[in-house]
Amino acid sequence: MRLLVVEDEVRLASALQRGLQAEGFAVDVAHDGPTGLDLALHADFDAVILDVMLPGMSGYRVVRQLRAEQNWVPVLMLSAKDGEYDQADGLDCGADDYLTKPFSFVVLLARLRALLRRGAPSRPAVLAVGDLTLDPAQRRVTRSGAEVGLTAREFSLLEYLMRRPGQVVSKTELLDHVWDAALDTAPNVVEVYIGYLRRKLGRSRLETVRGVGYRLAAATAGV
Repeated sequence: MRLLVVEDEVRLASALQRGLQAEGFAVDVAHDGPTGLDLALHADFDAVILDVMLPGMSGYRVVRQLRAEQNWVPVLMLSAKDGEYDQADGLDCGADDYLTKPFSFVVLLARLRALLRRGAPSRPAVLAVGDLTLDPAQRRVTRSGAEVGLTAREFSLLEYLMRRPGQVVSKTELLDHVWDAALDTAPNVVEVYIGYLRRKLGRSRLETVRGVGYRLAAATAGV
């Protein structure tokens, strides 16, 4: 397994490289955003560990550019910022997981292995379910050809559901993947945002499966 660590704190980057190599990984290191982006785009990595605050280009911009280039390598983002919205920004811009500094190497390794188990399945450039389309790179959603304005959180929630059309997705899964499971987020926040999406997309679009979760339907009848 080949990993890329993009971290401007030289001592931390070296410690991560040594620790990951001891676990059997091949590890490349970059200390600024542009170099990290170039390596991630032109070399074959199984995962990227990416700091947010980087010289030349932020980690947010790096991961956005990767996704815009349809590069779906799993990204674990690191940041000293531990606010809810900071973590949401990291996930909304395309990262797969987010870990705040200081962190335990054991926890980082476990999160990394979880990402590697999931792998990087091919993701279509534009998602389509019925008359809904969602373009992750352009951050654009349309319904029957008309653009729909969504907040960053609404966009992330819809994207997660559109990647699982017809599947029932539980509140817990949505909290884990659209919000940060480590934060004390009230479960009813999912219901609130499902309500926002229903008002913008049509009530029949998002079905409630009582006692289980929600399902995105392709049908447009009864909106």
